[in-house]
Amino acid sequence: MSTAWEPNDREAGAPETGEGAAASRETMERIQADMPDEEMLYDLAELYKVFGDSTRIKILYALFEAELCVFDIARLLGMTQSAISHQLRVLKQSKLVKFRRDGKTIFYSLADDHVRTIIGMGIEHLCE
Repeated sequence: MSTAWEPNDREAGAPETGEGAAASRETMERIQADMPDEEMLYDLAELYKVFGDSTRIKILYALFEAELCVFDIARLLGMTQSAISHQLRVLKQSKLVKFRRDGKTIFYSLADDHVRTIIGMGIEHLCE
């Protein structure tokens, strides 16, 4: 964002100075200057929504361990191939999984090391 930070004392509980103002004007301006634009923040929120479905997390975790086809994922999770294909479509659209064709079979894997890191860090965080 290019506009300078301007305190607005009309906003609820937003004092210009005094006891409630903990961050300096420089800190506020630096944070505002570094804040990603609205489109980037929206896209980030949409990415995290994909992680909000336990079926998709199970699929990602399975792919964290090995490259698998729809049949194997469905058998592993006790779901239909149709249900797995639907969730894989969402994961592909979010660029979290990739696929390769071997004859008539399509194998899925995590798209890149970023996805592996996100899953690994999430598990690590929960285990602390």
